[in-house]
Amino acid sequence: MSWIGVFSQLLALVTALLLAPLLTGWVNQCRAWLQNKSAPGLLQPYRTLHKLFNKESVMAEHASPLYRTAPYLIFSCMALACAIVPTLSTDLPLSPAADAIALVGLFALARVFISLAAMDVGTAFGSLGARREMLVGFLAEPALLMVLFCASMITRSTSLTTMVETLAHRELAIYPSLLLAGVAFTLVSLAENARVPVDNPDTHLELTMIHEAMILEYSARHLALLEWAASLKLFAYSCIGLALFFPWGVADANSPMVLLLALPFLMVKLAVGGVVLALIETLSAKMRIFRVPEFLGTAFLVAVIGLLVNVLLGVG
Repeated sequence: MSWIGVFSQLLALVTALLLAPLLTGWVNQCRAWLQNKSAPGLLQPYRTLHKLFNKESVMAEHASPLYRTAPYLIFSCMALACAIVPTLSTDLPLSPAADAIALVGLFALARVFISLAAMDVGTAFGSLGARREMLVGFLAEPALLMVLFCASMITRSTSLTTMVETLAHRELAIYPSLLLAGVAFTLVSLAENARVPVDNPDTHLELTMIHEAMILEYSARHLALLEWAASLKLFAYSCIGLALFFPWGVADANSPMVLLLALPFLMVKLAVGGVVLALIETLSAKMRIFRVPEFLGTAFLVAVIGLLVNVLLGVG
């Protein structure tokens, strides 16, 4: 393990921790502009986290140790997920120990903890949100795996760094399977990050909320960690999409200078992706919760069709 590999791994983790709230603020700002509303400040998520970390935590009376430790575990899962996604460099010491399947497992582990914590205090909203979250996860995770398998069939590996290295250095070509996988990944990302049309991060209405229902009882530093983890999840999904479908600009040379040059390239891609996400949310209407299985079922079928196209064309 070289010192440059350790440096690139630490830089990827620090970049995720620092840029994740900025990405959330950028998406919220673009969404407000497109809806002709007064936009919040770009740094508003940082101010919110600062305010929450400086407040006194108030816990539910019958909360168990699981309820108290869940925010730390969820935040750790999301930080580790960001650390194994090749955002700036493919020279990551953690990449041999964690592939695409392990990445989906981290998302699933965080989902289990937040659902158990939501049901722990016995409130109606917490149980409602936990059931809906597990429904979304039950349908979204297989679709995400099919998307990753589409790329792994082309690159002959489930390692994310190998996928990026192989796709970035291939001749420029249009892969029908990756086009289908991209559509499926977009649908899954909207559902997994509680965005319109599956969920609305700005509402607390009983009939519509999923993620917000699970964290209503949290406050202060625990709520700050959950909000930060939600931003990290959005950052991780954005970087997964960029790594699979726009892998150019990721450093593969053992040079710190190349790593630093990859950082502005990443920020430009995330800025464009944030505008696209805000545009999709603005053009979409919130669907009923009973339509979510159809939405995610479509994503799964599109990803499976991408796999079949891969097999039929013999790409790899």
